[in-house]
Parts: sequence; C-alpha cells; structure tokens
Amino acid sequence: MSRAEDLSWLDAAAAVAARGRPLSRPNPAVGAVIVRDGIVVGRGWTQSGGRPHAEAEALAIAGAAAHGATLYVTLEPCAHASARGPSCTSLVLDSGLARVVIGVEDPDPRTAGRGIAALRAAGIAADVLPCPAAQASLQGYLARARFGRPHITLKLATSLDGRIALSDGSSKWITGPEARAHCHVERSRADAILVGGGTLRADQPGLDVRLPGLEHRSPQRMALTSGKVPEGWVAIPEIEVFEGQGKVFEGLGQVQHMFVEGGARTAAAFLKADLVDRLLIYRAPIIIGDGLPCIADIGLESLAHAHGRWQNVDRRTLGSDALDVYERAR
Repeated sequence: MSRAEDLSWLDAAAAVAARGRPLSRPNPAVGAVIVRDGIVVGRGWTQSGGRPHAEAEALAIAGAAAHGATLYVTLEPCAHASARGPSCTSLVLDSGLARVVIGVEDPDPRTAGRGIAALRAAGIAADVLPCPAAQASLQGYLARARFGRPHITLKLATSLDGRIALSDGSSKWITGPEARAHCHVERSRADAILVGGGTLRADQPGLDVRLPGLEHRSPQRMALTSGKVPEGWVAIPEIEVFEGQGKVFEGLGQVQHMFVEGGARTAAAFLKADLVDRLLIYRAPIIIGDGLPCIADIGLESLAHAHGRWQNVDRRTLGSDALDVYERAR
C-alpha cells in the first residue's frame, strides 16, 4: 500500500482507540485494525481495566483471516508478558500476519523497540509510520512517559469580554445547553477533573457526566485546596501547583488525562507552572463588564513572552456559543 493509504488506516485505528478512553487505564487506549485485500477483517481497542489489549481483540475477530493481512496499530505491540496474558508481540508472531504498521513507538522501557525488533527478526515487515492522529490518541500516555504527568486540558467558559461571573460571583449559566453538553463529552474522556477550592466551596459542582449512556465515564473528582473535600474527592494542596512543584501528580499514576475547570486562580496556577497542554475556550455572546476574570495574574513580564505559545486546532459553533481549541506550540 502507499504511504497515504497506510496513514489512512492508522487514522482509522486512532478513531477506534477513542472507544477505550478513559476506561482502559492504567493502560493507554490503543486502537488496532487488521486489513486484508483492502477490507477490514478485525478491529479492537484496549478494554476496560487495560485488558485485553487492542491487538488481541482485533486478532480474535479476524481469526484465520489475519493470515497474510496487515495490522495497523496506534502503539507498538507490547513485548512483555504479564500474569494477565501473553504479550501482543507473541500474539502477532503466532497470527500469520504479514505486516505491521505502527503509529507510535512505545516509550515503555519494557517494550521500547523490542516489539518491532522481534517482529522483524521473525520475518514480519514492521514499519513505524509517524501518525499525528495516533500521537493525539495517545497524548495522555505520552505525557506520562515524557513529563511524568498527565496531559492537561484547561477549560474556560467566558463572556465575550473574558468574564466567568458577575462581580458577586454569580455564574450560572454563562454558556448554553449545546456548549454544556460538549463539555460533558470532554469530561467523559478524562480520567480526572479538577477545580479550585474556591469554586468547590462557592458552587459545590457535581463535576460528573450527565449525558445518557455516559454517566459511568464520570472522572475522578479533585480540588486544588488544602481544606476539606467531599467524600470520594481528592484534595491537592495549592502550594504544590503555585510553586511549580511536581508533587501535584504524585500518587496519580493512573491519571493520563486531566480536565481542569477553574476558577481563575486555578487556571492561573496551571498556566504559570507551564502545565497546560490544551485549552478549551467556550465563549457566550454576552458582555458582563465589571465581573470576575477567567484567569488571574500569571506573572507575565512582557507581551513578547506571550507570542507563539498556542495554536488553534479547532473552531466551531455550539448553539449560540463559540468554541476555540488550542494546543501547545512546543
């Protein structure tokens, strides 16, 4: 197949991978598609709790049709066996697959190229084809490996003039139902959701997913506070973020995707500590004027330091509101 065709099938594998997020934790949500003569004969994604892996699911569906076929997988097949089952590399070796196309080489030292080497040594063509869609689908896993922290999305719902509430703190609701529904979909894709202690005390937010069929995907609730939190919540002391200490993520090894919802001081804390990877900015067509800002002071010394930090990757209309999505320009 051509490079373009290979990338197209890897894109399909990345789309399949989305079905595993976030229930695949502590494992990454991987997607796999098996193609023979241009026809999909098997597909799979990492199942709840991390097993079975995507490759095992796809191979089970393909059966004998996997012989001579090509496996497209977002992440290099694991090369280490565990008490929970054989490695995906060994499954591929026993499957009769002729070729494997991989979107991202696994940074886990237990695999890290060993899976690819084993496939090639057995005569299976194993190609690594860098795929933006595969990388995007593994953002949380890769952030954990590279930075020792989850991939962090900061969500802001503001007026046109950047306010999140009236001067007395009243804020319900700034955006309309379509934007709020979209936000709940985003929540359902996160392992954890965090607000500041002030927001917790003032609003007592539920932070759950209130969309039919997705309620079970409600993330772990956290608050940036040194005070008490409701039962089932996790408290993270503010000083650990404001001073840029990495301790905020200690003990949260299973969290690959964190969703931060504010308020202003919490947004500023994560931005100042350079911990935000993605921005979701919902704007309602209203002007508040003398209200509360969406972001507190982040200590910016000059406008020159603010240039070139974010790139717009999506823009859409949600009812009467607008959504802009930005990613870090690393």
